[in-house]
Amino acid sequence: ALSLCQVWGLSQFKTSWISVANGLVRQQVVLRPDGIPIVQQKQAGRSTMATEDIKLKAGDYVVYPTHGVGLVKSLEEQIIGEAKLKMVVVHFEQDKMVLRVPTHKVASSGMRKLSSKDVMKSALTTLKGRARVKRTMWSRRAQEYEAKINSGDPVSIAEVVRDLHTRVGQADQSYSERQLYEAALDRLSRELAAVEGVEPDQATSKIEKTLQAA
Repeated sequence: ALSLCQVWGLSQFKTSWISVANGLVRQQVVLRPDGIPIVQQKQAGRSTMATEDIKLKAGDYVVYPTHGVGLVKSLEEQIIGEAKLKMVVVHFEQDKMVLRVPTHKVASSGMRKLSSKDVMKSALTTLKGRARVKRTMWSRRAQEYEAKINSGDPVSIAEVVRDLHTRVGQADQSYSERQLYEAALDRLSRELAAVEGVEPDQATSKIEKTLQAA
């Protein structure tokens, strides 16, 4: 959930608040009442930054658990008050969103590089397995499915696609079931596309053919 966090004790400024979620900066500029910006940006070009144990550069694809595949657009420095923060700027095409992640938060945020081809192969193999639908209330299963989708793990996401695929097209399929299925399919397709270097719709077609052949 989005929370508000005061920036470096600047309570005297009417607009001296930035919105953050899990430590990820979502607003770039903080203005004083006279309109002077407190937060300034400095582009770092196509340099490489070691973000704890993950080395990233502009042009790299990454996966953020709750948003899926994104493209590193740049590496920046932001000055907030008197503090300088290094940021990884990630663009998520599907959500039309830009996320700025402090480099010291990259690993703890769950952001990672793309899965290997072997991991994606395991995800595709999972699609061929037998659907495992628990005999519990839908609300409970929906929470479990959503947690798997937001885990960012391709195999877990493939399990959601596999389990909900059996309900696709059925008259009694609920709207929430369809939504979760499409979210999982989109998330898996986009990572598969990035790993294999194809378009997302091609990856989606490959997944659907795998499901039909199971």
